[in-house]
Amino acid sequence: MRYLVTGGAGYIGSIVARMLVEGGHEVTILDDCSTGHADAVPAGARLVRDTVHNAAIVAGDGFDAVFHFAGLIAAGESMDRPGDYWNANTVGTLALLEAMRGGGIGRLVFSSTAAVYGDPERLPIPETAATVPTSTYGATKLAADAAISSYCVAHDLAAVSLRYFNVAGAWRDGDGVWHGERHATETHLIPLALDAAAGNRDKLRLFGDDYDTPDGTCVRDYIHVADLAEAHLLAVDAAEPGAHRVFNLGNGVGFSNREVIATVEAVTGLPVPVERAPRRSGDPATLVASSEAAHDELGWAPSRRDLSTIVGDAWEFHRHG
Repeated sequence: MRYLVTGGAGYIGSIVARMLVEGGHEVTILDDCSTGHADAVPAGARLVRDTVHNAAIVAGDGFDAVFHFAGLIAAGESMDRPGDYWNANTVGTLALLEAMRGGGIGRLVFSSTAAVYGDPERLPIPETAATVPTSTYGATKLAADAAISSYCVAHDLAAVSLRYFNVAGAWRDGDGVWHGERHATETHLIPLALDAAAGNRDKLRLFGDDYDTPDGTCVRDYIHVADLAEAHLLAVDAAEPGAHRVFNLGNGVGFSNREVIATVEAVTGLPVPVERAPRRSGDPATLVASSEAAHDELGWAPSRRDLSTIVGDAWEFHRHG
């Protein structure tokens, strides 16, 4: 099969691309490498360095499907830079949909987010929960989902949106090389805590300790990046013409920020210096997934659910990646 992977030089996109290459598929990556890394592109994949807004330049190359990861991802940052997020996540997706229509590409797997739900009324969160995002990031992804639904109805597109919860960990490929998370400006808790433990930063800022949670810090559902990547491979085969299917992907278990920090200390054997900081705008108190639909309809279930495994694999990449 021939696949286009937008954002395939980034954390999740590059791992999915590498799994596709290892599976014998032909892969083209569209990424301007503004946040991704050209050296993350797997050998055997073709890299086209451009934005998703210009997807039309490759859309006519006879792809069987598109995996769409390109976009901006930081909820807190999105509140300060809304224009960038609307342009990258919503306008960019619309440009991709038009390019797919013009190029005759009929299947799409979209990297969506649990941030579309905002502060949920009940936990764990099913796909039927109200979508009331509390951040610009979540709003831009929800708008992209709406556009995808419209194209499914109007143009018989077969699409699957995967709403991730907190992705972490690293994956070791068939050659024994670790692949993990690295951003020029890191905003995710586990790599930040590992950096602090390793002495690469003075301290870890803990944003908010007065939430309505057992220890006052935010609670999040962490999913291993390899489990997440495997779900994409199942999703592309489950796409149905004229239908937009939506699945939540998570562990179904929540861990507080303090629990994550304690796990990092246990895995590394090193202390994590912490500085208390005010809450970030747009951060819900608790996000925990119900992934029953993905289990029932895709045959997917996370196999790396233990937080120590997730942190441990991230630490392996931190040391050897």
